[in-house]
Amino acid sequence: MTFQAALKNTANEIEVMLDELLSVETSLAPRVTEAMRYSALAQGKRLRPFFVSESARILGADHQQALRVGAALECIHCYSLVHDDLPAMDDDDLRRGKPTCHIAYDEATAILAGDGLLTVAFEIIADPATHADGSVRAELTLELARSAGHNGMVGGQMLDLAAEQKHSHDLDEIIAIQSLKTGELFRFSLEGGAILAQAGSEDRAAMRTFADRVGLAFQIADDILDIESSPEQLGKATQKDAEAGKATFIDLFGLDGAKQKARALADEACDLLAPYGDKAETLRDAARFIVERKN
Repeated sequence: MTFQAALKNTANEIEVMLDELLSVETSLAPRVTEAMRYSALAQGKRLRPFFVSESARILGADHQQALRVGAALECIHCYSLVHDDLPAMDDDDLRRGKPTCHIAYDEATAILAGDGLLTVAFEIIADPATHADGSVRAELTLELARSAGHNGMVGGQMLDLAAEQKHSHDLDEIIAIQSLKTGELFRFSLEGGAILAQAGSEDRAAMRTFADRVGLAFQIADDILDIESSPEQLGKATQKDAEAGKATFIDLFGLDGAKQKARALADEACDLLAPYGDKAETLRDAARFIVERKN
């Protein structure tokens, strides 16, 4: 199966699973569930669930269990987007080509929808349907909490907001921010499959390092797209970081240098998969896609 076909297949499976998990019919508060569905069932690429699925496949874990972990991770990712878009944060009114949650509903509902997506993620992970072994579920819960919390994605967002007040930034600072804000969920997506497979330390380390390279390449590619693409292509506003005074990888490397750096990181990520041979070819294609994508 080609990478594009595998990505689309995973996206479709995740869409079906989220549709079932976020049912309005069983909701005691339908409006907040509708807002959660509005934000989570929004035709995203589902790249993070794809990474869970692929790492699980390579290391021999169950596919349906991997989809559940991927669905939980996608809920975390979508909650972060809902909250990032709020007026107190990035103040965006377009996401994935349609009005953001607080525009479509209201700010209070958007906050609660984000809270709901965050907490349902751990409900999914903790359910025995995700894995029969309670110790595996506990480790998944711990690692997801670490990746999403104050020393992970949330901490990265705080540092990113603080960076708006500064007028100079160095490479180490920007990498530190992005490794938390963006990279931590990528790390969990690759390591989550390894945890499901109850893989050894070498496999887990390989997946973590691959995630580090891919996560940084993803952010550099995002900065490039912010310059080269239109809001219509991306489905969101562009060049807002520059307007807010945040330094980007383009500022540090220049446009051509940023493209070279992203490609080099993707190559390094692919090299890390050598021990897995042909089984990892789709994952290699994913690393290349990250730096070549147009939206």
